[in-house]
Amino acid sequence: MPQPIAPTRITAFTATSAVGVGVAAMQAAVEAERGGLRPNAFGPSPLATWVGQVDGLNRPLPASLERWDCRNNRLAWLALQADGFCDAVAAARRRVGSSRVAVILGTSTSSIGATEDAYRVLDADGRFPVALRSTLVHTPHSLANFVQDALVLDGPCLTVSTACSSSAKAFAVAERMLRLGLADAAVVGGADSLCGSVLFGFNALQLVSPEPCRPFDRRRDGINLGEAAGFALLERGPGPLQLIGHGESSDAHHMSSPHPEGRGAERALDDALARAGIDASAVDHINLHGTASAKNDEVEAALVARRFGARTHAASTKGFTGHALGSAGIVEAVFALLALETGLMPGTLNCAEPDPACGPQIRMRPARADVRIALSHSFGFGGTNCVLAFSRGAAR
Repeated sequence: MPQPIAPTRITAFTATSAVGVGVAAMQAAVEAERGGLRPNAFGPSPLATWVGQVDGLNRPLPASLERWDCRNNRLAWLALQADGFCDAVAAARRRVGSSRVAVILGTSTSSIGATEDAYRVLDADGRFPVALRSTLVHTPHSLANFVQDALVLDGPCLTVSTACSSSAKAFAVAERMLRLGLADAAVVGGADSLCGSVLFGFNALQLVSPEPCRPFDRRRDGINLGEAAGFALLERGPGPLQLIGHGESSDAHHMSSPHPEGRGAERALDDALARAGIDASAVDHINLHGTASAKNDEVEAALVARRFGARTHAASTKGFTGHALGSAGIVEAVFALLALETGLMPGTLNCAEPDPACGPQIRMRPARADVRIALSHSFGFGGTNCVLAFSRGAAR
């Protein structure tokens, strides 16, 4: 079993999704129980579903960054401008030096949407048009390289691509890097934008709902894809908000389905609690993975019911944002951090009749409480799992 770790301070955080830009929009959506899903009109042949689409991504990047221009990097840029995040990173850069600030970002598709666009307009020789041949864009590492350039950093730069757990695992990588002295601060998070590959890919697996998704509802019939970006700045030492534990695992059970008994998810949970030095009874709030797919919700509901007491308030926020794939982990971590900061815990939007597997922990309505410890679950496609544990500074 892992040993407890020292807390890691979260100096700044932000997220942008279908509910709006920045944390104020997220908090307002939770308070009003207002989701951002809409009927899909994305792409040349829109799939009949609902999506969590972000507005304002038609504006190109600033001229100084135009070599990185694509939808995914525009989304990341929009998120970076919110909540004073760029200023917080600039302050850290001045304190420790640009080479001591790491960039660790999660994404599942990066800028593949730009590659899809290029394939649609091949020239007579079957090649990308000259204007679309950017090697900076057509790579899974485009996002991390872009963010490092935009923030004027030159420390370690890593991309994590483990499906839906990608940007949650970025926190774990950063904590280890800070603990080992390889960096003094780390920008973590991720971005994934809508594209045909994910929309039609998940539809081919019969996982996409034609209606707004209903996490943990007994009549749920699939996921809604969304796009989002979010970031957090981590630094060594305690603070008002802090990462106190993380757990990672891989089911190795099936290419697309979780272990039916949730063994991988439970191992990630156990390791997160052990590193935090707490047991499940101390957890006030859980942001659940809760995709509205049949198997994920069944397995996760059973895990929560057997491990947590009735006082723990658990909810899925996929009904607000859709499933943002590689950026789901950071967006849901931000929801958990907001619960710690404000006491406002989301409800599970669109769930009218909870699945019988749900225990009293899974709540339909938002609530306020003295939230001191919160978890965020990210259980990715094929069984790649991550659980993050956060606390207010006085919790340890």
